[in-house]
Parts: sequence; structure tokens; C-alpha cells
Amino acid sequence: MNIISLISYPFLPAKSGGQKGIALFYKYFSKYHQVTCIGTRKNDPALAEGYELMNILPDSSFRYVNPFIFFTIRRWIRDKKATHLILEHPYYGWLGFLLKKICGVRLIVHSHNIEATRWRGLGKWWWRILWNYEKFTHRQADYNFFIQDEDRYYAISAFGLKENSCLTVSFGTEIPSAPSEEKKLSSRKILHQQFQIPEDKSLLLFNGAFGYSPNREALDNLLFRINPILQDRGRSYLILILGLDIPSSILNSSYPDVQVLGFVENLELYLLGCDAFLNPVRSGGGIKTKLVEALAYNLTAVSTVHGSIGVDPGICNGKLIISPDHNWSLFTDAIIRALDSEASISGDFYKHFYWVNITKRAADFIDY
Repeated sequence: MNIISLISYPFLPAKSGGQKGIALFYKYFSKYHQVTCIGTRKNDPALAEGYELMNILPDSSFRYVNPFIFFTIRRWIRDKKATHLILEHPYYGWLGFLLKKICGVRLIVHSHNIEATRWRGLGKWWWRILWNYEKFTHRQADYNFFIQDEDRYYAISAFGLKENSCLTVSFGTEIPSAPSEEKKLSSRKILHQQFQIPEDKSLLLFNGAFGYSPNREALDNLLFRINPILQDRGRSYLILILGLDIPSSILNSSYPDVQVLGFVENLELYLLGCDAFLNPVRSGGGIKTKLVEALAYNLTAVSTVHGSIGVDPGICNGKLIISPDHNWSLFTDAIIRALDSEASISGDFYKHFYWVNITKRAADFIDY
């Protein structure tokens, strides 16, 4: 099959979870089908692995309503003899509809959230307009990919989609199995030396893209609600906060038992070397990509109920501890349990979340 994908925002270099999700999906999906991605001009095509990336979409926000884009994409479909067109997110639904009708391609909509409900949760008045547009877009598709099961079930029911046209295509990991204990101990030693802390001090990790308001809210919860309670629990610990767009007011302040690092190039070192991952997220849609990454590195994770959506604790063998969304005292108790846990992630986790398996399921699904 020859597939063209429309990706309407910058994703290379991939730093945030959403950007990684797109870059890694096509890295592995392109092993099964020929893929040409059409993206915005701010991408770095040299970073595309396994697929061709053409930076031809304008960066202006008006690109979503620019009718002339139709003629550009139509030409690429014809030149590449494309059989399928993938829309990343539903925003180019009008364009996908026209190209399907005129060029005869099969349309795939790759959803990363139910966008309308996500924007409703963020208080946007226009979410109902988007809901109807999103419904229209998914109903035009021959195949619909959803990031987690709850989104898929919702879309089948609310949008009236055929169940056999829908598939869960989760965010994944490139790690096929748990890292060795030797590697984790070595990384832990490096971090303890880096921060000049004793070996018995536990390292707790939280990372994310903090320009996204649900992650910013989670950061405030961690600093101002969870950490004060945790200080009274009598454990020796250091919380490491990593990620993009941390507000300067936090970067330039100090908090007891907290180290705010910002963006780091070698996230793997922290995923391997920390003792627990914290996910106090209470809003936002989709699957929390940082939670999948942490569990893949056999890092015990503590999450709110909302933050764990899309990750079945039943395949995590005790490595995912879930706490109620609004009770930070119970969340802190769960952190203590995580630090005392000797569980190890199960093989079933990798069967579900390994990118090779995820993209094989997606490739087979559109083959039938």
C-alpha cells in the first residue's frame, strides 16, 4: 500500500509525548507499508526514520481552512499513487472528505483524543461545534484509530461508528522487555552522584510538557499539595521535575526535597535510575504517554484514576498503583507503597504496548 499522512503541526524533533507518538508510529508502521508524511515547514525531515517527510503545509493557523491545500495534496496522492490517506487528528476532516471522494483513496482518521471532550474539559465554549465536526470526520473514515479503548467505545456509541471500522492504536514503547536490574542500578548510582545525595534517599520522577494546562495543574498539585504531605511521612526522598515549558516562577524558586531540572536530553537515565514515577494528572484526554514510558522502564508508577486511563493495571503486575483523583493524602500513601514495592512489570505489558506489535495490528487492520 502507498499511504499519505497529513500531520498538521510540527512533530520533529519529537520532544513532547504527542510528538513522539506520531514520530514513532510512522517509524514502525512504515515497516509494513510505504508512507509519505506531509507536515508543516517547521519540521526537520532529516529526523524522519523509515518514511519520507515533505514539509509543505504552511505554519499559519489558517492552514486548516486554506482551500488551496486540496490541490497540493491531490497532486501528491496522484504522484505517489496513494491508496490510503491518514489524518492525524480530525481537524482536516473537510479535506479528507473531499480527497476521498475525488481521488478514491481510503480514509483513515488517527485520533489522539476525543478532541471535543478534551476542549470541553479545558472550558472552551465552542466544544459542541467541534464535537459535531469530529463526528462528521470519523463517520467519513473507512478506518478509525483511537489512542485508548475508552475513546474507541465512546466514538462507536456517540458518533455512531461501525465497530469493525475502529481499532485501538495506543502510544507505545520501543523497549521489547524490561531493562536489566544491573542497568537500573548503574543509572541510579549516576543520579545519586550527580545530585550528591546518599544512597538511601529515594528518587521520585515527574516529567511532562508543562505548556499543556493539565500537566501544569499536576505540577502545582505535586509541589503544593502532595510534597507537603510527603514531608510528614518520614521518608528520605528527592523529587525530580523534568520537561518543557516549566514556568519561570517555578524554575526560579526552591522547594524542599524538590529539584526542578527542565528539559533534559537523556530522559532514559532518569527513567532507569529513579525509584518511582508520579502522575498526579486529573484532566486532559487520551493516554498519558509519560506513564507508558515509565512503566516500560519497569519504574513503579503512582497515578490518579484519570491519569491512568488507557493503561490496564491488570497487565502491569503491581507496577501501577492507582489513587483517587482528589485525595492527595491517599496519593502520598500510594507513593510510600510504591517505594516499598518489589514487583516487576509483566510480559503482557510489552505485548500490548511495544511499538512493533501496535503498528503490526494497525497495518493488518487496514489490510482486510
